[in-house]
Amino acid sequence: MGRKKIKPLYERLEIVDIGSEGKAIAKTGDMIVFTALAVPGDIVDLQVVKTRKKYAEAIVTQFHKFSDDRANYFCEHFGVCGGCKWQILPYEKQLFYKQKQVRDQLQRIGKIELPELLPILGSEKNTFYRNKLEFTFSNKRWLTYEELNSEIENKNALGFHVPGLFDKIININKCWLQPEPSNKIRNFIYHYALENRLSFFDIREKKGFLRTLIIRTSTTGEIMVILSFFYEDIKLREGLLSAVKKEFPEINSLLYVINSKGNDTITDQSIEMYSGREFILEQMEELKFEIGPKSFYQTNSEQACNLYKVVREFAQLQGNEIVYDLYTGTGTIANFVAKHAKKVIGIEYVPEAIEDARKNSALNNITNTVFYAGDIKSVLNNDFYLNNGFPDIIITDPPRAGMHDDVVTSINNSGAQKIIYVSCNPATQARDLALLDSEYRVTKIQPVDMFPHTHHVENVVLLKKRFN
Repeated sequence: MGRKKIKPLYERLEIVDIGSEGKAIAKTGDMIVFTALAVPGDIVDLQVVKTRKKYAEAIVTQFHKFSDDRANYFCEHFGVCGGCKWQILPYEKQLFYKQKQVRDQLQRIGKIELPELLPILGSEKNTFYRNKLEFTFSNKRWLTYEELNSEIENKNALGFHVPGLFDKIININKCWLQPEPSNKIRNFIYHYALENRLSFFDIREKKGFLRTLIIRTSTTGEIMVILSFFYEDIKLREGLLSAVKKEFPEINSLLYVINSKGNDTITDQSIEMYSGREFILEQMEELKFEIGPKSFYQTNSEQACNLYKVVREFAQLQGNEIVYDLYTGTGTIANFVAKHAKKVIGIEYVPEAIEDARKNSALNNITNTVFYAGDIKSVLNNDFYLNNGFPDIIITDPPRAGMHDDVVTSINNSGAQKIIYVSCNPATQARDLALLDSEYRVTKIQPVDMFPHTHHVENVVLLKKRFN
């Protein structure tokens, strides 16, 4: 048996940059070393944990000098919890690296002619900006080093997964992502469960009563709580839900689901109403939206409004245009621009989302929207254009994987004068822009920060037809 190769330790390396996935970068010779929880300007020792031909991944073992650009983290769970990893970067530096990420990926992957990027739109709120959080119950709480060496009676947790460990949950005391009463509701449920000896889920053994908790809030001040149980026990379920309702009478929608399948997703499950109504109301400008337990809605409500204003500004609608909204979801963008267009046609793969889109049009007395459910690469063809009218403008907001090649081909053949491409992944956006380049040229680029303290960035690109 061969001797196991010892991975190198790099000493006193300077962190020089941040990469596209938010990882800090150091260099030694021709080797690029990626690490986490460090910022440009830090001088560190790095223990390599994985090596490849041209790069390595490492963990910081010692800081010799802290960068002048380093900020103090504010969350007690920083470093273990997988969220908000950029707390140690001042917000203006976060925006700098997000802008750089968009520019670098569009240039490196797209390899097309680009205009100067417009300055990134920062989020007014850097904390408590999310309208939805999902928490997991577990009987396998993440333990600190001190706890590992002592007798621990309570190993139950209600919180987030530790990165890379599917069966370990860090118990969250205070999360800085969602406004109150989110923390109060979660902590109340956690302590009620402990006091009443309710069993927390064991993901390996597939047993335990309490499974997940979802809390949704809105800018209108409404609250939705969804509790997921692994099996039905009317007495235990009623006891918990009754206690939550009594403690938090301000909850507008208190729901539950019995989910006994292998994974935590509830989109395919029957959700029952315990009290209140089946939705909460969100508002964007003068528009109202019903948000149900399965609805998709941008998780930063206030910044989503700014994102959609960019889309509307890029569109420059005159009132006589046919607009296609691809990957329309619950029709938020479609309804947002509808009053400025002749007709808006939304297409989405998920039928339930299309039902939400239609409800939201009706709720706002919008009569010039039409929504279709189906696989966009199959739906968006010449017959569809003939039946619904050829588009003047196409808005597309695909998932992280970007658009299917057939969708890009159909857009190129559509004759639309403008394409507005909204993306949560500049890398796949860059790939698609290269495929659109034969028919459309990029004229505007607007990054938007939806998720402060993370490396994620949205980007809106305006393309115009090359030939008429």
